[in-house]
Amino acid sequence: MTRMQRRTMRTQTLWISIVGVLAVTIYAALAAVQILVWTPLASAPGLTLDQIRAELSGAGESLNAPTAIMILGVGVVLALALAVIVMTSRAVPMIAAAGFLSLLMLGAPGFFIASFGPGMALADTFMISAGIYLPGVRAFYITSASAAALLVLGGVVAVLRARSAPATA
Repeated sequence: MTRMQRRTMRTQTLWISIVGVLAVTIYAALAAVQILVWTPLASAPGLTLDQIRAELSGAGESLNAPTAIMILGVGVVLALALAVIVMTSRAVPMIAAAGFLSLLMLGAPGFFIASFGPGMALADTFMISAGIYLPGVRAFYITSASAAALLVLGGVVAVLRARSAPATA
């Protein structure tokens, strides 16, 4: 591999890392807004967020925002760590892409876990279903499913490329 090819690969890995960290961070931030703002407002139409929190508190419940944010923040920390690792180890772009797609794929379970407590608190307080059925929720699951599909597609492409590459002596 020439020096120029190595430099190009490092640049590609850098851009994949930047986009990957941004994608995971945006996913986590929007998930937090969905869980802590949009879902409570949809659960109690006509009430403000402060009124909803007061009702929750009166019922001995809480949205437990710190826990939800901590759970979602794990993905952001992992994305930052992955970016550092792939850049310092000079990983090929395919490895970096696979890592960030894996993190986005795991966003769906993280979203579910982070939303479980607040959803139950809202259900217990307002006597509603604990499920989150807002249209925006589908976007999180579609994003994670798309990341999984791209991860599989990337694996297939890597295998096909390896098979078609000439053997070295």
